[in-house]
Amino acid sequence: MMQIGFHTDDFNSANWNFPQCLEWAQSHGLRQIECAAIDGVYMLHSLGYWPHVALYEDPILLRRKMDKYGVAFSEIDAAFPLTVPESLTIGVEYILHTIRWAGLAGCPRVDTTDDKHKPEGMTDNEIIAHMKRVLGIILPVAEAHKVIVNVEPHGYSTTKPELMAEILNLYDSPYYGMNMDTGNTFIAGRDPAAFLDQFKHKVNHVHIKDVSPELAAALRGELTGIALSSCAIGEGVNADNIKKCIGILAKSGFQGTLCLECDAQGGPVLDRSLNWLRQVVAAA
Repeated sequence: MMQIGFHTDDFNSANWNFPQCLEWAQSHGLRQIECAAIDGVYMLHSLGYWPHVALYEDPILLRRKMDKYGVAFSEIDAAFPLTVPESLTIGVEYILHTIRWAGLAGCPRVDTTDDKHKPEGMTDNEIIAHMKRVLGIILPVAEAHKVIVNVEPHGYSTTKPELMAEILNLYDSPYYGMNMDTGNTFIAGRDPAAFLDQFKHKVNHVHIKDVSPELAAALRGELTGIALSSCAIGEGVNADNIKKCIGILAKSGFQGTLCLECDAQGGPVLDRSLNWLRQVVAAA
């Protein structure tokens, strides 16, 4: 069965910490959670105002703490843009550190993506070749730790179906797949359901984002992604597309996690989003 979870990004604006997100998940009957990885020290996180995890935290001890809440990681976000020059240096190291940490934390997936801008002076073929080199360094480690690396449609290359197809065909591995995002594909001017249907055999984790009417009217086709839905999921112009996506996933036998991504505003907006998505999943 499909499971429902949420990204701790949802509580960025509320300045929550990770344990508060665990409490919210437990109180709402959710067993899956996604967060971002911090490779180093970040002031807001260290002071208790940032809902993500730092890789200096002990992954086994954190997993034991999460077990007490009945909550596990569905994915950890290591979304470094793989198409920028730095992806071969700090980007690779960041993702590798996250994979090793995820394996110890009992997390089955790590998410990453490309940059929203086309790299200056590079052709599309050169972009694909660059990503092949980067992923060629990352995947052997992912396979060793049995952690899936997901590429998310979020940038210049990954929101173009023809380029995403090339990216996903670079390597044939059970530890290489796609994290679908309903909001990013929509704001990039794509049909989310058609995008998902093309790659459903590669999808093992899904970000569920709606888009407000105002944002869609102003910037659809101009952006390649959004951080969060500013409106409750189900209350924007992408709601019908999300329903179609859930239908496709249900028919294909998807058993991964549907991860809610919206500005929770301390909880109430995520509450409405969760109630709506539960109804849609039940209907599907």
